[in-house]
Amino acid sequence: MTISARPSARPRSAGRSLLLLLVAVALGVAGVVAYTVYRINAQGQRDERRSADAIVVLGAAQFNGVAGAVFEARLDHAVELYKEGYAPYLVVTGGKLPADRTTEAATARRWAIAHGVPAEAILSEDQGRTTLESLEAVSSIFRANDLRSAVFVSDETHMLRVLRMASDQGMVAWGSPTRTSPTDLDAGRRARAMLHELAGLAAYFVGGGQLIDDAATASKP
Repeated sequence: MTISARPSARPRSAGRSLLLLLVAVALGVAGVVAYTVYRINAQGQRDERRSADAIVVLGAAQFNGVAGAVFEARLDHAVELYKEGYAPYLVVTGGKLPADRTTEAATARRWAIAHGVPAEAILSEDQGRTTLESLEAVSSIFRANDLRSAVFVSDETHMLRVLRMASDQGMVAWGSPTRTSPTDLDAGRRARAMLHELAGLAAYFVGGGQLIDDAATASKP
């Protein structure tokens, strides 16, 4: 009489456990992404303008000294805040790509002066090619000029990352996003910006955000 061995239930049980683990991980990641999207949108809707030591405007694309539409929207809002008396200094930021003739900061400085900001009220950071590099340089400017607090100006989707990085650099940071940036007004561009911010925040928290931010800088709208 031949007795056949019963198939082991272990492989099936192990496979089911692995599947449950993968589902749990996927749900966890989805939850983190959903919460981060909520935080990005919530911060972008806040206008925290108040008296501060400076107004800091984040750089964006410029074309041989002419601010692109995104950059102009940021500059227009930052200059408005300066003229309303929220801070005695306007800090402009942004370096240049290898093929550029000038920097984002130089373009912003000329734009601000042409729109009524005194040259002596403008401080410049003209080396940063990423958000983090610019904010590290702004932190140095603050220390050199005994400044501590700032209202930061950028696009709505960018504000959460900007404020987190600025706070980590020791600055007291509030956000006042522009409401006229093409990045936020166009649904497709906003969706791409949101994906970029999710990647940028993830990279920043694991300590390696430079490459992602550099890639975005190289293809600015």
